[in-house]
Order: sequence, then C-alpha cells, then structure tokens
Amino acid sequence: MKERLSAERTGRAFLVLRDDAEQQRIVSLDGEAKPRVTVGRSDRADVAISWDGEVSRLHAEIECAAGEWIVHDDGLSSNGTFVNGQRIAGRRRLTDGDAIRVGATVVLFRNPRAAPAPTLRGSVGVTLEQLSDSQRRVLGALCRPYAGSLHLASPASNLQISEELFLSVDAVKANLRAMYQLFGVARLPQNQKRAQLAERAITWGLVGVER
Repeated sequence: MKERLSAERTGRAFLVLRDDAEQQRIVSLDGEAKPRVTVGRSDRADVAISWDGEVSRLHAEIECAAGEWIVHDDGLSSNGTFVNGQRIAGRRRLTDGDAIRVGATVVLFRNPRAAPAPTLRGSVGVTLEQLSDSQRRVLGALCRPYAGSLHLASPASNLQISEELFLSVDAVKANLRAMYQLFGVARLPQNQKRAQLAERAITWGLVGVER
C-alpha cells in the first residue's frame, strides 16, 4: 500500500500487477519521456510478464496520445487483450481503474489525476445468476480484504472464509473449486487462482468493493 500511495502522489498514470510470486509490481507511465510502453512475455518488454505462458512475446502496447492513455493489440497477440472483461479490437482508451488482462495476468491502470471510472456492472464473463447462494457468500468473503485497496490486497484464506461464514473448510474448498472452473482460472498455477478469481469478481461487478 505504501508503494501504491507513493505512486499516486506523483500525479502520473501507472500500472499495477502481481508477478508469479504474488509480489506487487508498479510501472510508472510518463507520456512525455516515454509515450509508448510495450507489454509482453519477452524480457525486453517494458512490462515484462515472463511467467505467463499465455502472454505473447510482444502482446500489446500502451501509448499516450494528447494526454490520454490508450491500449492497443492490433493483432500483436495470439490470445487477445481484454479491458474489464471485454476483448479489444484495435485500440481502447483507458480510464482510471480499468483492468487490462493479457493472458492470465491482470494489470490495473491508474491515473490519479482523472476522475474514477464507474464500477463495472454487467454480464461480462460470469453473472450473479450463475452462482449459488453459497458461492456468492464465499466469493464475498474471499474479496473482503480488497475493500478500499484497489485490487491490491491478498484474498482471504480458506480458514478465514470458514470462520466468517460458519462453513467447514472442505465446503469452502468445494465452492472455490467450482468457481475456479466457472471463472476460467482452474488451469492457472495454484498460487494465482485465488487472486485471479477475486480480481475477476471485482472487475465484473459481482462483489461490491469500494475503490
């Protein structure tokens, strides 16, 4: 949180993501000094996501035009680039709080000088109607630590969820396994599944988390 607050005080746009060890990484964006930033699996990319096999070596570019930040793929990637759960075609202007997904990695775009983007509501990916009452409760408890932290906290543990909801740990695990499949994160490494499930639930407006 200290590192993120320091980045916000600069007034410049920046990107936030977590690596394969769940360590936070912040990439500052400076439209004057470096108006174009590359994203990809290559070590030579400005935002190098070397641990994610679903990311192309050169996956996407983020550039500044007339003071606005834009993400574009333009056929660079094999698996596409998504903003708030929707695959982009060509270019997409970014607003504060947008979640960019490349491969299985979510990159949060922040622009402290811009007004916060409205919380995304809708049916991208998964809807509440697809979840059982138990799954909704488990999902809410999983995302509870994220309140006010802009997707950068760690999701609740199975034991924490169990104690909050008065469910057995086995019941919590069963609900999470079902949601891993539904949210398309089941094939991710074990240490990424929980965070990606929480990120997608928040991005898709399934869980109310204050920004």
